[in-house]
Formats: sequence, structure tokens, C-alpha cells
Amino acid sequence: MYAIVDIETTGGFAGKSKITEIAVVIHDGNKVIDSYETLLNPQQIIPRYITGLTGISQNMVEDAPQFSAIAEKLHHLLKDKVFVAHNVHFDYSFIKKAFEDEGYHFSTKKLCTVRLSRQILPGHRSYSLGNLCESLNIQIENRHRAGGDAQATAILFGMLLKANPVSVKDALKHNSKETTLPPHLPKEEYLSLPEYPGVYYFQDAQGEVIYVGKAINIKKRITSHFSGTAKDYRNQGIRNEVHHINYELTGNELVALVLESQEIKRLWPKYNRSQKHVGTQWGIYQYEDRHGYIRFNVSKVVKGVKPLINFNSHADAFHYTMKKVREFTLCPKLSGIQKSDGACFDVKMGTCKGACEQAEEVADYNARITEAIHSFYDEDRTYAIIGDGRNEDESSLILVEKGAYHGFGFCDKEAPISNLDDAKLLIDTYKPTVEIAHYIQSYINSPQAEIIELN
Repeated sequence: MYAIVDIETTGGFAGKSKITEIAVVIHDGNKVIDSYETLLNPQQIIPRYITGLTGISQNMVEDAPQFSAIAEKLHHLLKDKVFVAHNVHFDYSFIKKAFEDEGYHFSTKKLCTVRLSRQILPGHRSYSLGNLCESLNIQIENRHRAGGDAQATAILFGMLLKANPVSVKDALKHNSKETTLPPHLPKEEYLSLPEYPGVYYFQDAQGEVIYVGKAINIKKRITSHFSGTAKDYRNQGIRNEVHHINYELTGNELVALVLESQEIKRLWPKYNRSQKHVGTQWGIYQYEDRHGYIRFNVSKVVKGVKPLINFNSHADAFHYTMKKVREFTLCPKLSGIQKSDGACFDVKMGTCKGACEQAEEVADYNARITEAIHSFYDEDRTYAIIGDGRNEDESSLILVEKGAYHGFGFCDKEAPISNLDDAKLLIDTYKPTVEIAHYIQSYINSPQAEIIELN
């Protein structure tokens, strides 16, 4: 038994918007045997553009029942039936959320008539409900109203069942993916995705990149976008718009991070948020106190005042400072990671030499903290970071020249790089970003880093 469903809503995201109208057409696999339709009071304002699209106004729903009033009846109508809709994830996500808000558990098999139509009736210019019905001579009595669209979808579904019942049956199989993939994404593209590190690109109908992401396992990460567990507005927008997926293998996560950052800055995709604006940067600053001791301070980076080293978060800067305090036996109070009126706590533990009590010579302490500062970075340092390649015969190569990211590429694993000129021939040059500098800085301080010094 099938329940063909259509809803009208106050917006496009189930987490914030509400249902204003719902229609259900019950189909037994041969014919329509029952139907149900009602307006609903969403208990929120219906935007004017939604009223313009659907014709449903605030006055129309004012005396309509709330979802809570129909929840029991609707749950009984839908349970144990296959949930069918045109772009099923949209309708299903709203109804599931509405049921959850009323304390009902709702979970059932789903079928998407967009995906089924693409498979069974290939070659149409558009698979939107209006365009597809026009091509198939299916009359929609009341377009953009739940009842009219549900009746048209029921006719379409009947045609699909008659044309290829095997495809409909196969789509319901647990491992089919037909019920979870976005409506416009070819299943073949999904099945061909690799399970290796890389960067992936979601494209819309015009081929424009709408999202760039990185992954250690491309297929697994992309599956998580469409699994139904990601309920935010971005993932729902991507699901509705994505038509194709491209990808670039990188061999390892660091190169994937670097390439992702470069591509976001180059393509400026509409659904990438995190790197499209300059976030607050934090830095470690040095100053000399009135007793002559050099001290550290973790603070926000401000224009015109250059820190010793930059970080993307206060936590990163703080933990890096702690690491250097331990490594060079510095005073945590003078390094800005402990606050006390008197001596630091480490004096009592015997791990601080007493600079905060002026018990240690200024020259001795300043020599150690200067050594620590030199360890932050070396502006003249030129090196290559070597990592796993895209296959067993190659390695990845990230070039840092005089302290600045220069680009990345791939090289023969059996032909190690020994000088700067050779490295430059193997890489594509890219513009550095703050994010890339952070990724590299974090990586080179890790124990797994493989670094080759170049000259």
C-alpha cells in the first residue's frame, strides 16, 4: 500500500518552517482507494511570497486545525504504508518533524517520484512536477496546492508502476539508495564515488559549484550529507539543488584541507560558510615588563600590530603557549596562561625557576624565552611536507618557501626531492590563505610529519 503525500509549508526547512496544508492519496498498487486533505494552522506567519506561490493566506489558516489535532488520524493513515512524494525527502522531513513534536515515532519506507521518473522515463527536459506532468499530459487541477499536486503525483506514480514495476520494487530494497539520494543526482555518479581522501564538488543544474568539501573517505562523507541525519538548512538546500558530483583525489587529509581552502576562495560556493569570511584571528604577542622580563600574551589580532604567530582560535593559541612553556621551562604566569597575585602555581611545584618572583636572573630567563620564540617559526625556512599520494607509486608534496606556503603537487615515491628547483617543477603554485598556514603549522608540529629541508 502506498501513501502519496504533498504538503505546503511556510518555508523550505523543516527545523524552522511549518506545514500549512497536507494531502494524502492512498494507492493500492492498482488504483486510488482513499484520500485526505486539510489546511493547517502553522502558528507562525506565512511569508508573502509563499502566499503568492500557493494562494494560502494567513486568513485561510486562522481557523484551520493545528497539526496536533490531526496527528493521531494522520499517523494511522500513513503508518505501514510506503511514503511517496515528488522530492520525497522534503515532504517526509516536515511530517516526521511534526510527528516528533507531538511525541509520535514515525519511520516508514520512502519512494521519490523524481528519482523514479528519471530512471523509468529518461530524456525529459525537466523533472519538476509541473514540467513533467505537462510533458506526460497529466492535468494538475490546482497547482501548488497540496490536493492538486498530490492527485497529479498519484497519476504519475500509477504510470511509473505500470511502465516498470520492477524498478519501483527495486527502489524499496534496503541497499538501493534510491530513497536517500537527492532527487536530481544520478545514482551511477554516487556509486562510482571513491573511498579515498580528497575534495568533492557539488554542482547545480547549470554546472555551478554550490559546495566544496574535503574528506578522508569521499563516498562515506558524501553519504552523510544525504543520510537524513543532517537536518540543517545547508544540507537540505544542497539536497534539493545538487545535480552532479565531481571530485579530486589528494592521497591524504592535509592536501585535502589545503585544496579545499584554495577552492573555496576560488569558487566562492553559495553553501560554504566557514571560510568565506575572515574570522577572528588570535596571536601570541611578546612584551617586556617593568622588571625586564620578556612576557607572552595571547590576544586577538588587530590591524597594524603583528603577533609572533597566528592562530584561528584562542584555544589553539593557548594550548600552543602551554606546550612551549613546558618545552622551554618558562613561567606560566609570565606567559599569560596562569593568573595569580603572587608567584605562579608551578613555583610551589618546583617546575618554575621563579621568574615571577624575580628569583631568576632576567638574562637567563630571557635567553630561554628567546629560544622558544625562535622555535615558533623560521621565516627563512624552506621545506617540503611529504605525504601519501593518490596511488602506491607516488607521494604528495607541499612546498613551503621562506616560511610561506607555495603550492602542492605529487612526485614519484622512488625519486625523493632534494632541492627547491626540483620541488617547484612538481607543484602547482597557489595563493596562501590563513587557513592553509594554520593547517601546515598544526601538522609540522605533529609526530607523524615527514619534512624534507630544501635549499
